[in-house]
Amino acid sequence: MKITFFSHYYFPEGNAPATRVFNLCSNWAKRGHVVRVITGVPNVPRGKPYAGYKNKWHQQECLDAVVVTRVWTYMAPNRGVVRRTINYLSYMVSALWRFAFTDKPDVVVATSPQFFCAWAGLLASRLKRIPFVLEIRDIWPESISAVSKDTFPSFGVNKVAVRVLEWMEKRMYSSAVQIVTVGEGYKEQLIARGVSPEKIIVIPNGVDIKAFSPTPESTEFRELAGANEGDCLIGYIGTVGMAHSIETLVDAAHLAQLGGLTRFRFVVVGDGARLKHVKAHSEQLGCKNIHFLGLRPKAEMRDWLASLDVCVVHLKNTPLFQSVLPSKMFEAMAMRKPIALGVKGHALSVLEKASAGIPFEPE
Repeated sequence: MKITFFSHYYFPEGNAPATRVFNLCSNWAKRGHVVRVITGVPNVPRGKPYAGYKNKWHQQECLDAVVVTRVWTYMAPNRGVVRRTINYLSYMVSALWRFAFTDKPDVVVATSPQFFCAWAGLLASRLKRIPFVLEIRDIWPESISAVSKDTFPSFGVNKVAVRVLEWMEKRMYSSAVQIVTVGEGYKEQLIARGVSPEKIIVIPNGVDIKAFSPTPESTEFRELAGANEGDCLIGYIGTVGMAHSIETLVDAAHLAQLGGLTRFRFVVVGDGARLKHVKAHSEQLGCKNIHFLGLRPKAEMRDWLASLDVCVVHLKNTPLFQSVLPSKMFEAMAMRKPIALGVKGHALSVLEKASAGIPFEPE
C-alpha cells in the first residue's frame, strides 16, 4: 500500500505522538508498504528548529525507510494559546499544499492531537478522493477546556469557538472510514458522541522492549539528579504541561523536606509550558531536594528510567483523564520500575492488573 500519514510531531521529537507515529510508520515500511509522513520541522517544546534543520517550505529525508516530508510552520514554544493555534493552523495549510504535489496514495492517515492535523488529513482525502483513517489520541475540544479553562481564547468568544470546534469534530468523525483510538475509554467517549462502534478500532499504546528493558542504573545520572548512594530517587520524565500538574510533585518534595525525610530525592526531566511556573513554585517553597534538568536527549531516556527508584505518572484531577492511558506507564513497566500513579480510571485498572505500583489521589 501507499500510505500518507499526517502528523504534527515526528522523530527526532520525543513526545508520545512522535514516538507512536515513528514506530507505526517504520514497521509499515519494513513490511513493504510505501510510507510518507508529512510533518513539521522538529522544534518541540521550545519552538526552535533542532540542530541540522531549518524552517523551510519544503525539505525531505528518509528515516527508517519512511519518506519524511517536512513543511514550514509558524513556530511557537509549547505555551500560549494564540501562538500555538497559529502554529497548528499553519501546519494544516502547509501540509495540504505539499500534499497536493505528491503522488496519490491509497489511504490517508491523520493523528490527533493536534486537532487541525486531523483536519489536514480529512481535507487531503477529499482533495484526491481517497479513504481517510483517523487516529484519536485526545478528545478535542473537551481536552482544551479540561486543561486550560483560564487561557483558551479569552476574547469573549469562548463559547462560539468551542461550538465551531465541536462542529468540526463531528465532521471529522463522520468523514473517516475508520477511527483508531488508543484506549477503551476513548472508544466509550466516541460512542457517546454518536460514532458507530463498528467504525472504531482500539489499538493501545505499547513499548519497544528492545529499547526499554531492565538495565543497571547510571551513577552519573543519579548524581545529576542530586541523589547519593542509598537515596530513594523519585522522578517524573516527560512534558511539563498544563495537563500534568507537576506542582503536585513539588508539594510532595516540600512535605518530605519538612518531615526530615532526607533520603528522598526528586527530579523532573523534561520541558514544557508549565516548567517555569513549577520551578517558581519550588523556589517559593524553598525546596532543596528537587532538581529540574530540562529537556534531555531521547537516547538518554532508558538510562534515566533505569536510574529512578520510583517513576511518577500524573495528570490533573478531571473526569476526562479517566479515559487516558499514559504511554510513559508502558516504558516504566518494561523497565520494571515501580510507578506512583496519580491518574484514575483506565490507567489505574492497568496499574492494578499488572501490580506495577501504587496509586495516589491526582493533585
